[in-house]
Amino acid sequence: MDVLSRIRGGLWGLLVADAVGVPYEFHAMDHLPPLGQIDLVPPRGFQPWHVGVPHGTWSDDGAQALCLADSLLAKGRLDLEDFANRLIAWHDHGLWAVDGRVFDVGNQTRDAISRLRAGESPERAGFVHPEGKGNGALMRVLPLALWHRGLDEELIADAHRQSLVTHGHVTNQVCCALYCLWARRMLAGMDTDDAYMEAVRTLRRHYGSASEYRTDLENTVRPDDAPVADGSGYVVATLHAARLALRESSYEMVVKRAISFGIDTDTNAAVAGGLAGIRHGLEGIPLRWLEGLRGKEMAEPLVERLVGWSAG
Repeated sequence: MDVLSRIRGGLWGLLVADAVGVPYEFHAMDHLPPLGQIDLVPPRGFQPWHVGVPHGTWSDDGAQALCLADSLLAKGRLDLEDFANRLIAWHDHGLWAVDGRVFDVGNQTRDAISRLRAGESPERAGFVHPEGKGNGALMRVLPLALWHRGLDEELIADAHRQSLVTHGHVTNQVCCALYCLWARRMLAGMDTDDAYMEAVRTLRRHYGSASEYRTDLENTVRPDDAPVADGSGYVVATLHAARLALRESSYEMVVKRAISFGIDTDTNAAVAGGLAGIRHGLEGIPLRWLEGLRGKEMAEPLVERLVGWSAG
């Protein structure tokens, strides 16, 4: 499989997984359908949380990821001012949202965007809740890894910076950096677990032995611990959900497993599904899910721009 198929698989994998997860959001694990019945269209009788949202619609995860990809391609670098303006345009006017409809916004993201709109700098807006450790920056960061051509050190720095716009806490920055390094190694064809452990080793070397980031990596993220998923929107729990879901052998089962943890089903699926898309390529995503994804015609030119950037 070539890297361009992996890039397509990564971005489409995020969007599709997000859309599959949307109907099940905020339902506890024991209130979900059996694993085999989780699908883009839920089984008869299941009541989605987001009433009136057509099946196959990506949520804030997908829209913000597309905002980031669009900004990176337009500016040729991570420009936080430009990215922040696109997030405001998403929230206020539906930029990159299917049908222009924004139906799911995290509390910290909403508050950070309010700060941005009031003139706060993108580097500070994400500290609106200083102890906030939600997954709102992790859910959208994958395009950075798909786009980035710099050294690992530069990718880490940019992963930290993109988090600052809405989720500034060091835990969020560390999780975004770890995820980006993990994705980069999977893009190169490394085995999922080997890629994860190499990403952890790289982050340890980069952070050194006595930095705030290293302390958070070891004491909060705890990357060597066995993953335990509770379905919550806590950023570390979402990383755990991805690690567990990626033990499945197909893209489809990775997404279903991530959803099966309940609660934040769209984000947990998007984070795991983006990596599964890298691993299995575009051809590994079920055709029925791709065909059922709404907004394809809007996203496809951007996906191909990203592929063209990488090919060039």
